[in-house]
Amino acid sequence: MAAKFIVLAALVAFVRGGVIPSAAVVAAPPVLAKVSDATYDPLPQYSFGYDVQDALTGDSKSQVESRNGDIVQGQYSLVDPDGTRRIVDYVADPINGFNAVVRKAPLAVAAPVVARAVAAPFAAAPVVAARAVAAPYAVL
Repeated sequence: MAAKFIVLAALVAFVRGGVIPSAAVVAAPPVLAKVSDATYDPLPQYSFGYDVQDALTGDSKSQVESRNGDIVQGQYSLVDPDGTRRIVDYVADPINGFNAVVRKAPLAVAAPVVARAVAAPFAAAPVVAARAVAAPYAVL
């Protein structure tokens, strides 16, 4: 009985394994579309900028950037948690790579608020020190 089972399992394995052909068929790679010269700009140029000043959330940041060919230059700034403005000036080109100069500037400081003494409409009651009362029992 066991021999019949082994022969049947070998037959099923052979049938499910399939036959490997001597010359495997390889699919050709897909043809990529050729980029025409009309879409390539040898001297790309752009310029953009934005400024966010949100009094509700306190968000304050800005950026300006321009590109002329392979040279990109710009500046961005933001308010750091320590209360200073971080300003980053950067330039990127194919020869020197990306270079940035970071500086910090204090934010505009508001004039300090001086509190005025306000006369109380009533006189404060005198403070009387209370005497300590000894406990009627001793703790052992």
